[in-house]
Amino acid sequence: MALVGLLLYGGYQYLLTTPWGPSFTLFADGHRTEHFQAMDRVFPSVSIQAGTDVRALVPDHRPIPAQYRYAGEDRDTEAFLTRTETTGLVVLRADTPVHEEYRSGWNEMSPATSWSVAKSFVSALLGIALAEGSIESLDDPVTRYLPELADSAYDGVPLRHLLTMSSGVDFDEGYQSTFSDINLIFLRSMASGRPMLDYYAGLGRLREPGVYNEYASSDTGVLALVLARATGVSPARYLETRLWHPAGMEADAFWNTDRSGAEIGFCCLNAVLRDWARFGLLYLEDGVRPDDGVREGRRILPEGWVARSVEPEAPHLEPGPNPDSHWTFGYGYKWWIPEDREDGEFTAIGVYGQYIYVNPARGVVVVKTGTDPRFDDHDHESVALFRAIAREVGRDP
Repeated sequence: MALVGLLLYGGYQYLLTTPWGPSFTLFADGHRTEHFQAMDRVFPSVSIQAGTDVRALVPDHRPIPAQYRYAGEDRDTEAFLTRTETTGLVVLRADTPVHEEYRSGWNEMSPATSWSVAKSFVSALLGIALAEGSIESLDDPVTRYLPELADSAYDGVPLRHLLTMSSGVDFDEGYQSTFSDINLIFLRSMASGRPMLDYYAGLGRLREPGVYNEYASSDTGVLALVLARATGVSPARYLETRLWHPAGMEADAFWNTDRSGAEIGFCCLNAVLRDWARFGLLYLEDGVRPDDGVREGRRILPEGWVARSVEPEAPHLEPGPNPDSHWTFGYGYKWWIPEDREDGEFTAIGVYGQYIYVNPARGVVVVKTGTDPRFDDHDHESVALFRAIAREVGRDP
């Protein structure tokens, strides 16, 4: 037995020296800070090129609140940022950065991975495809675009139920369980080279679609494949031409793919924090890049899409205690709506502490990245901090 253990240990140490090595230590303590800004070394990826028409963000730095209120007590901002292993924090008041900081060896050019914040980008791209006519209706069944999913749990499910995490598909999102779907889909697709679409085709159904809000990353993964099939171009190219260039992103980005070359639609879009902030700014400004005196303003997201995206469209998506939801946050089109909502706020959330928070009434966008292993415990407290920041640096509602 000792010899077997020694051989296994030696084999593991060897794997760490191969191109597969980062995949084995991706979420390990002491490695997340490195990997979350170098995901092109962990999984395959495709690049997204920045354009030349960069939207300028002229800083006017000012302090953020030293304390915020949560759970009936005043708490220290610095202590929370440290406790949640924050790697970056960017705050915009309108298009002015009023705060920008980086930690743990990160800087303004670190390509931060998004995890599930990428889902909000897929939502934006779906809205554009709908406006352009590549997708006819959100009531179209998935199989209109992906006939490979006929006879699967996705057969006949309308796109809108995937947008709102209401597909009814049985997908285990347990990050701590080795054999959960969210872990197995990476293991099988990266080890075998088979596309993630094959995994989606094998999923079962847990309940009827459109009645319960249950988080299933497969829903967004399927939507990204629908987007590619409907538009005839990859999500990365569609993002580059329809959003990255028009919104004036400053830096190249990249999107991780499975080994078949398809973008992992439910996660793994990687960009600098100021470009995450520009995306939040686009939603703050109702999908329009305004006239800046040099170029005319232009609409990037279709009219009405932002409003539709950040308001629950059915009772099971409403925030607060809800018998038809697994969450107390509400849900829109890949955006979260905090309970006891203030100022029309909404937020994108990714595991390990990734956020794009938008407060329309106060004109504030907050981007926070981190490597927090207790991320599920800190979502509500993070919103409390973001609200305090918005009150401090934003306009009066």
